[in-house]
Amino acid sequence: MATTEQRTESDRIAISQRIDQKMENNPLRRKMRPTDWAIKGELFLNCSCTVFCPCVVSLGAHPPTEGHCHAWMAIAIDEGHFEGEDLAGLNVGLLVDIPGRMGEGNWKVAAYVDERASQKAYNGILKIFSGQAGGTTGLFTFLVSEIIGAEREKVEIVRDGTKRGLYIGRKIAGEIEMIDGASPDEPVTITNSKYWMGPNIIAAKGLKSKVRDYGRVWDFGGMSAEICAIDWAGPKPK
Repeated sequence: MATTEQRTESDRIAISQRIDQKMENNPLRRKMRPTDWAIKGELFLNCSCTVFCPCVVSLGAHPPTEGHCHAWMAIAIDEGHFEGEDLAGLNVGLLVDIPGRMGEGNWKVAAYVDERASQKAYNGILKIFSGQAGGTTGLFTFLVSEIIGAEREKVEIVRDGTKRGLYIGRKIAGEIEMIDGASPDEPVTITNSKYWMGPNIIAAKGLKSKVRDYGRVWDFGGMSAEICAIDWAGPKPK
């Protein structure tokens, strides 16, 4: 796996494009430039809340159970495109550090983009998850104050029955499992929500779940997790 020093210039993000710029009073802060894109697939995450994430039902207004939110997120893109470039089959991982209520912003994020992505797909995914491409994720331009890193990696996602896993080298090794419901065939699910990810959120819990990157050393074993089918898109072309 290439180190930061070994990566080619094409794998780096030009300063004018980077989303690791402080949002306040910064002339290089990212701006939304809506474009044509779409993603269908699944997002799952594991966070530091000791019980199921209160952000889901409060829409980010209630503080996390620990006062802050540390999390990893995995996005499996089953179908998708960015300005005509196919995104199907690509995986994305995120490291997310939120100091308080989700809705108050000041998120710090690191992005790990599938090493199989073309250069256009790589750039497009970064624009989507920075909010720069507008549409469903456009709110990230307000919520994310700093991207602490963005890089190509081997991002492995496993979806096996009631279990999900995200593996990014030695940086993230996360495994979660759905929480059994009253019916053995259906996990506990919150439905018809207005949550930003999607209306139906499956409750889960962390199993073996460790993060070690960018000075963060986290362990989410036994903590809150969730799974959600996603159907996101940018503005329709005029």
